[in-house]
Formats: sequence, structure tokens, C-alpha cells
Amino acid sequence: RTRALLQQLPPQDCDERYCPDLAEEERRQLRAFSARRRREALGQGLACPVPGPCHGCPCKKCGRRLNKGDPGISASRLGDQFWHPSCFSCHFCHQPLVDLIYFQQDGRIYCGRHHAELFRPRCASCDQLIFMEECIEAEGRRWHLEHFCCLECDVPLRGQRYVMKSGRPCCRGCFESLFAEPCQACGDPIGADSEEATHQGLHWHARAACFCCSLCRKPLRGQPLTSRRGRLFCSETCSLGWDASSTASDSSDSAFASAPSPDS
Repeated sequence: RTRALLQQLPPQDCDERYCPDLAEEERRQLRAFSARRRREALGQGLACPVPGPCHGCPCKKCGRRLNKGDPGISASRLGDQFWHPSCFSCHFCHQPLVDLIYFQQDGRIYCGRHHAELFRPRCASCDQLIFMEECIEAEGRRWHLEHFCCLECDVPLRGQRYVMKSGRPCCRGCFESLFAEPCQACGDPIGADSEEATHQGLHWHARAACFCCSLCRKPLRGQPLTSRRGRLFCSETCSLGWDASSTASDSSDSAFASAPSPDS
């Protein structure tokens, strides 16, 4: 529950003590932002039986009627409206907010996290709101300028090429030394700048010299293919021909043919 509450109402969104690295101007903006939210949007859902005058009123979220005496949730900032307890949740993440802090905006209720993000971007690295005039946007997320760094070596990546790994940026050097897949044909890592072809969980450079039939060397990019024991073939004929030329193959192997599958 504590973890859920910290997710729904991040303390760094409203208390500068949780943001020790902010510049003075950013602290001033955070204080003003937090005060405005408390004044204009903050409330607490109250669980209570639906009173007689509201008998038959629709739930604000699902529209189903609430009868006198039914458990309901009221939100003082939204007038004489009622919700089913299960319907009183954040409009964005749908986490329940019964008896918890909520924020309202345009007639909808939000948890603290997603209400704040209606107005300020959130840094994908430190999880703090961004009050600087500049930030970095990449892959649909935002970062403080100083936080857009390689996940492994912490080298700043502003203006540099990078690769996303597990939702975080990685410099090309770290990616190629730590995460790049080896090509099944040549054995070299498939670098960030190389086109890659995959089939059944295996990886090749997409160039014709690597992603090709193991017997006739026909390029397979965009072509039907079949595979056996990690080797690629343009046809069943080549697959059987490889078996015939391999002393390690037995008769049952030679009879096997897999269905063609599209190039990945």
C-alpha cells in the first residue's frame, strides 16, 4: 500500500526537500506549482451511504444508478456527484482513490502523479517534474538535460547517437560491447548502425553476405525461407541438398522440411 501511495502521490511533486538538486528558480516554481494545485484541485474522496435526495442518481463514471443507502463516494470539489467505490479512480491509470487524496481537472479525478503530468513533463530518470525551460524529448519521454546519460557509463548523450535499452538510453560503445547480438553467419556483433534480420530468435546482419541461403548463397532479405539447426535456406531443395553434402546428417534429418516463414 505504501508503494502504491508513493506512486499515486509522489512527494517530490509537492515538497522541495525531496528535490535537493533543484536550482533556486526551479524551487520557486515547484513551490508555486504545488500551492496552486492544493488551492484549486486537491480533495479527498469521502465514503458514505447515498442520501435519500440522491436516490437513483447516476454514478459519475459508469452511469449506473445509485440508490438510497448504497455505498457511494462523494468528492467535494465536484459538487453533488456520487461514484461507486470501484469507479472512484484516476482517469488516467485507473488506480482506486477511495479515502485517498485526489485532484480534479475539468470534471475528472486524477491521482497526484497524473494530475501533475497534465501541466509539467516528468523526467524519465529521476522521476521529478521538469521546471527548466529546456529538456530532452526522446522515444516519447522527457529528461532533464543532465539526466539524459548512458545507462551503463553515464556519459552525457545530448546531441549524441544512442540506442534505447530497457527504456533507457545507452551509448553506442556500451551497446555494442554489452548488448549487441552476434551474427549467426559471421560471428561479429550487430552494431547500432547495422540493419538486423531475425528468425526464430536468432540474429544476422541483414546484408546479403550474412543473411543468405547456407547452400546456394542466395540473399534472403524479403524472401521466403526455411531453417534447420540455425541455418537458413531459400528452399526445401537447398535444405535437403545441405543434408546430402553433410556427413553429420542422418536420414531422419534429411527427410525434415519446415514450413516457409516470412523474413523478420
